[in-house]
Amino acid sequence: MTKIIGENNYKPRIADGIVKRYLSTFGAVCIEGPKWCGKTWCASYNSNSEFMIGDPANNFQNRTLAELSPNLVLEGETPRLIDEWQETPQIWDAVRYCVDKRGEKGQFILTGSSTPKRKGVLHSGAGRIGKIRMRTMSLYESGDSSGLVSLNDLCHGKMSPVATGEVGLRTLAELIVRGGWPGNLDVAAENASLMPEAYLTAILDDDVNRVDGIKYDTAKIMLLLRSLARNESTTATNRKLLSDIRADGDSLDVETISTYLDVFSRLFLLDNQPPFAINLRSSVRVKQAEKRHFCDPALAAALLKASPDRLIGDLETFGFLFEALCERDLRIYAESFGGKLYHYQDYMGREIDAVIELDSGEWCAIEIKLGAKQIDAAAKNLVALRDWLNKNGAKTPSVLCVVCGLGNAAYKRPDGVFVVPITALKP
Repeated sequence: MTKIIGENNYKPRIADGIVKRYLSTFGAVCIEGPKWCGKTWCASYNSNSEFMIGDPANNFQNRTLAELSPNLVLEGETPRLIDEWQETPQIWDAVRYCVDKRGEKGQFILTGSSTPKRKGVLHSGAGRIGKIRMRTMSLYESGDSSGLVSLNDLCHGKMSPVATGEVGLRTLAELIVRGGWPGNLDVAAENASLMPEAYLTAILDDDVNRVDGIKYDTAKIMLLLRSLARNESTTATNRKLLSDIRADGDSLDVETISTYLDVFSRLFLLDNQPPFAINLRSSVRVKQAEKRHFCDPALAAALLKASPDRLIGDLETFGFLFEALCERDLRIYAESFGGKLYHYQDYMGREIDAVIELDSGEWCAIEIKLGAKQIDAAAKNLVALRDWLNKNGAKTPSVLCVVCGLGNAAYKRPDGVFVVPITALKP
């Protein structure tokens, strides 16, 4: 069988292990995520036969076949890849029915870069089709992290000190502007921003109108995208986005913003970070706002016209985009061993950039800092917050850590706080 990606050309993904676990558990697996992040390659690598609905051969014959005879599409060696299933939503129910009929695990791998509305889909697939969220490449997957420190080990309090080497500010800026798309890894640094820009053009020209068949105002969509870029890695509300847009002399109403945000979410353009709920035995109130993120920090950089030179000249913006880069990677790594990524913010102004909750219920508090000179203050903040939580009857974090950009070593401080450069982390 000829596959779209040969094994010798495939760069392994962290999601491969998750796909294998899901195939051994469910009758089918659906890999979802943003366009161009590598879903099809990952699915092809883990499948034994393929059916590409979007293949343009013979006047899109495959799409017509999927519409007229979805059961015929499912015939083939398993696991069988059905790529871009959302183009023909009835495939979902056909897969669910076939899984029930066969009664076997690991029959199909579906991929999708958008979530269709439920019209035409009769069954949720619960218990039959397991969903996996795939993201753009982490630094470890792209080869830009040495992987000297395991996040899994770190979250269990295990880490040996190690020299990690120097990483320059320009290198970090270039990694942000390039993003984690597999097809952009080998592009020269001076051209790396072209791909995220093309991604946004594709979103505006095609995808937002195809996701549910409605013609949207692309000029207004761009206003919202730029506002989201200015508010990357913050907990800005919809009304804050509205105010931000109005400050530019333009206007959108709250309802339109909500509609557009829903479209962005269904295109996997956004990957917001949910709030962490600590079970306090006190009256302390925790904020419930999500932290806003694009699926990749390169999109925010492209919308802000932020080249590496401009980021270096604007360290505040650099810091927000670096935080987004780290939180993308932390989420990818944590999910590989069953962890979940959150953030913490309360009404007294106390914050934790990233919280990783383990299956055991233990949790790790992580501050993210671009510069080495910020590490000391970040560590003191973590210790103070842990002590405050303990005083107020909360379950305290089992691990405190500062993830940094410009550090040259991974080590444990005398106060018990771990320090790790993002370019040294792996799952």
